[in-house]
Amino acid sequence: MTPLMQAALRNALRTSVILMVFAVVGTAMLAFTHDRTEPTITRGRLAEKRALLGQVLPAALYDNDLVASEQSVPPDNLLGTRQPSSLWVARRGGAFSGVVLEAVAPDGYSGDIALLIGIDASGTITGVRVTAHRETPGLGDYIDRAKSVWIDQFAGKSLANPEPQRWRVAKDGGAFDSRAGATVTPRAVVKAVKGALDYFTRQRAGYMAPAPAKEVTPVEEKST
Repeated sequence: MTPLMQAALRNALRTSVILMVFAVVGTAMLAFTHDRTEPTITRGRLAEKRALLGQVLPAALYDNDLVASEQSVPPDNLLGTRQPSSLWVARRGGAFSGVVLEAVAPDGYSGDIALLIGIDASGTITGVRVTAHRETPGLGDYIDRAKSVWIDQFAGKSLANPEPQRWRVAKDGGAFDSRAGATVTPRAVVKAVKGALDYFTRQRAGYMAPAPAKEVTPVEEKST
């Protein structure tokens, strides 16, 4: 092997070693950063989820860890879901006190409207929030609580209040207000919320089952 070839091999080996060192150091730094930031990110996500759940189900209704009660729900026509969704079961003193359901209004003006719906043990809605939509800005987006209080009119409603035939927008002879020129969107939301109430009625008995051990109260969670 000529001196020139030997020098080339040494340079190639040196370059490979340098690249390997950089790769190892870079991977170690990424792992260190991930380990340091993951708990903070996780806590932030949990806080956001608790805050959102708290908007549709009053904290006074439960003393279990609502986030820990999350369950997966198969796709269901009453919920408007085509993929598994989630529900959260609320308990107070160990007894079932309410549930939060994910639902979808698939017939919005611009597509799916994702909803979060709180229902207490009696079957009364405690709150509804739109969590995702693509409705027209300035026209159909008033369903978003950040845009208007329209969505608040569902609180206190049940399958008996109003009666089933009145679960429509006012333009269709129902009990729910809508804005002129933008009735497709609220029609879809009203239909989806009623579907969630029907689903709750069908599944209510299952929510009465004893809580799993993992569902500790928030106070117990913090003290461990």
